[in-house]
Amino acid sequence: MPSADVIGTRQNDPGTFFYSVFGLTFRSDLPLSELPQASHFGGSPDCDLYFNRALHPGFPLSKRVLSFESSFKDAKGEPCLRIFSLAEGAYSQMSYSDGHQFWLSRTGKEVWATWPEGSCLEEAIAYLLGPVLGVLLRYRGVVCLHGSAVARDGRAAVFVGPPGAGKSTTAAALAQRGYTLLADDIAALGERDGAFYVHPGYPGLSLWPKSLELLYGAQRPELRPRVDGDKACLSTAQGLRFESCALPLDRIYILDSGEADSSSSSNANSAQDRFLSLISNTYATSILDASMRADELVVLGRLASQIPIHRIAWDRGPGALERRCDFVISNGGQLG
Repeated sequence: MPSADVIGTRQNDPGTFFYSVFGLTFRSDLPLSELPQASHFGGSPDCDLYFNRALHPGFPLSKRVLSFESSFKDAKGEPCLRIFSLAEGAYSQMSYSDGHQFWLSRTGKEVWATWPEGSCLEEAIAYLLGPVLGVLLRYRGVVCLHGSAVARDGRAAVFVGPPGAGKSTTAAALAQRGYTLLADDIAALGERDGAFYVHPGYPGLSLWPKSLELLYGAQRPELRPRVDGDKACLSTAQGLRFESCALPLDRIYILDSGEADSSSSSNANSAQDRFLSLISNTYATSILDASMRADELVVLGRLASQIPIHRIAWDRGPGALERRCDFVISNGGQLG
């Protein structure tokens, strides 16, 4: 592992690089080309990012308390991610089995990152933009749906569903039909004047090789995953357009994996059905304590009562993605 300065042994240098993502302003001690810059920013940042530095709040690591263990295993059978509570809950450590380490203050105002020998900042950023910032948003009390968001005519739609349901693929297919992209994997929500908004994520959309082939055929871009075994990330270099402002949430689509001969759609009509559907499709709920979960349920109750929610079940046969997009466009092509 590269030498990592220990916080407290020297004065923190918060850096002078400012970025805006998920509705927050980040100050970094290194330039980050993957994040959109926060232009004309003159206030205090929401969060400081420290790279190649480890947190050491002054207590033995043996006092770490395991609070989460991923069900996904690496090649050695070890959990891909473990999260530990430190300093009686003041900090959390996200420890990846490949050696990447992140420390977060539970206030959501600071993140420290180190990476193993043979890795680099680019690979660390891949983790930061996904699970790490997802956890940080939850610590800050932001309700996040586990899904991808697109926009048209100033309105946003979010696609949620289980892994492999096609959230990112559907968003990419709609982008080919003129929609712009708002967020991928994490749809961070906000409320203002009684309305819900979706905050823009980073300008990237990650797809598996099979999805790239489905969308682009022989013309698919040759992209290298930033982390071995992960998805490849599309960006503006592939002609995608990304929104930079928070937009009103117009509707939510729940993508269900249906049987091979299944092709149907329906409204989630009952309030209970809408509410339960949202509960099962929020991001990083496993790290929430009882108080945080209670606050989230209140927000989801308001969301379920205000936003139309549609359930879509499609087969995976020829033309399935096209039919899914046709339904979305006919159901809410103007999103409003």
